[in-house]
Amino acid sequence: MQRRRREQKLQTLEEKVLKTEIVDVSETRKEIKIEIEADAVRAAMERVSARYAKLANVPGFRRGNAPQSVIRTRFKDEIRSEVLRELVPEAIDGAITENALDVIGEPEVHLDNTEGLEKLGEQPISVHVHVEVWPQIKLGEYRGLEAARRVRPVADEDVEHMLEGLREQSAALQPVEDRPSQLGDIVTVDFNGKFVNEPEAEEINVEDVDVALGGENVQPEFTENLIGVRPDDEKTFTVKYPEDFTSKGLAGKEVLYTARVTAVRIKTLPELDDEWANSLGEEFNSLSALRERVREDLGERAQHEAKRRLTSEVMRKLVDAHPFEVPQTFVEQQTNQNLEMVVRDLRNRGIDPRTPELNWEGVRESLKEQSARDVRGSILLDRIAEAEKIEVTDEEVAAEIAEYAQATRQTPEQVRAALTKQGGERSIAERLRNRKALELIVENARVTDEEWQEGASEELEATEPSTDDGEEALGQPASADESEAKGQSASTESES
Repeated sequence: MQRRRREQKLQTLEEKVLKTEIVDVSETRKEIKIEIEADAVRAAMERVSARYAKLANVPGFRRGNAPQSVIRTRFKDEIRSEVLRELVPEAIDGAITENALDVIGEPEVHLDNTEGLEKLGEQPISVHVHVEVWPQIKLGEYRGLEAARRVRPVADEDVEHMLEGLREQSAALQPVEDRPSQLGDIVTVDFNGKFVNEPEAEEINVEDVDVALGGENVQPEFTENLIGVRPDDEKTFTVKYPEDFTSKGLAGKEVLYTARVTAVRIKTLPELDDEWANSLGEEFNSLSALRERVREDLGERAQHEAKRRLTSEVMRKLVDAHPFEVPQTFVEQQTNQNLEMVVRDLRNRGIDPRTPELNWEGVRESLKEQSARDVRGSILLDRIAEAEKIEVTDEEVAAEIAEYAQATRQTPEQVRAALTKQGGERSIAERLRNRKALELIVENARVTDEEWQEGASEELEATEPSTDDGEEALGQPASADESEAKGQSASTESES
C-alpha cells in the first residue's frame, strides 16, 4: 500500500515538474533545481480560487457568486501563497525521494523567477533548494588498529606526596595567643578591596579568608603585610596582580585592600606514625599498611589513565583513517555543546561568562575543529555499531539512568521524567551503543606495551571536546565581580 502511494505521488509529481537537477555543492550539501510546469500552476490556482470563491464575501456579490477574475484580483497574494504551499513542498519531497537523498534537517528554499510568481500560471515556477545530507561513508579497517599502552610507574616520591596530602587534611589549627603572626601561620582576614584604576568597579568584600603566610600560591604582598599582626588588627595595602594571574578578573589589576584580622593560628601536622595511620581507618594497623594501600590506589589510577589514553589513541587513529566531510549542522550543534562546557568551566572558576571583554567568537572558532572531529567520531561509531549489529537493551538504559540518578542525587523516576521531555532516553541508548562499538574497537586493537615516557602520552581524548583552546581564545581578561572575588581572588591561601 505504502509503495503504491509513493508511486502515485511520484507520478503526480512528474506531471507537475518539468525538470529536476541535482548539483553536488559538496559531499554533504546538495542543491536541487526544480521547475514546475505552468499547466500545473494554473490547475492549482484554479482549485485555490474556487475555494476562495465559495467562502469569500465580496461587496456587490452574493456569497459564492463572485466571478473568478474578481476573486483572483482581490485575493491575489493569498491565492499565490496557497498555490506555493501546495506545489513547492510536494515538489521538494518528491525530488528528495526520487533521488534517494538522506536529508538532514529542513531544506533551504529559494524561489527564482519573479515573473512566474507575478503572472501566476502563465510561466513555470523555478525553485532551487539547498539540503544537507548524510555523508557516504565507506568503512575502512577498524579492527586491528595499532596503539601503545603506557602505564605511569608509581614512584616512592608519589607515595610520600600522597601521604603528605593526607597529613595536611588531618592537620589541626591551633590559636596563637602569645605572639604576633609569623611565616607559616594561618591568618584569617575580612577583606575589602577597591580597584585603584577602576573606581567605578564593584568592590571586593569577602570574610573569613585564610591566608597561609609564605604559602606557595600566596601573593607576596599578603605575606609581607600580614606578618606581625594580631587579632583585631587592621592593615591597608596594595596588591599588584601579575598579567598571567589565574583569575582573569584580577590579572594585571591593582587593588587597594583593607584587611581586618579575626584570627591567627598555626597549623600542626600529625606525626607520620602507626597511630596516625590507624586514625584514618581500622584497616590501617600500621604506617606500612597505609603506605601499601596508597601505592595500590596510585597503581589503579595509573592503569585507569593508561586505558583512557589507549582508548583516546585508538579513537584518534580511527578518525584519522576516515577523512570524510561532516555535516555543518552537526558541527554547529557540537560546537554549541562544547561552548557550554567552556561556560560551565569558567563559572566553576569564578569567572562571569557574560562580561563583554570575553571574545566568544574566538572561542567558537577555536572549538570548531575539535567539534568536527567529535562529530566524525560519533558518526563512525554509529556506522560500526550498525555493521557489527550492536544493540542496547532496555535494562542497560535503565542501569545508565540509575547510575546518573545516583551521581546527581535524584531518583531514577525524576531523571527519566526529565529525559522524556527532552527525548533523552534515545540519546542515552545511542551513546551506550557507540560506547559498545568503541569498546569492541579497543578490544580488537593490536596493543603493544611500551615504557612510560613523561609527557609522551598526555594527549586529549579524541572523543571528548577540548576546552583548553577555548580558554586561550577568550582574549581580554574579565572584569572582577563579587562572585569572582569570592571564588578566586580572595581565597588567598590558594590563589593570591
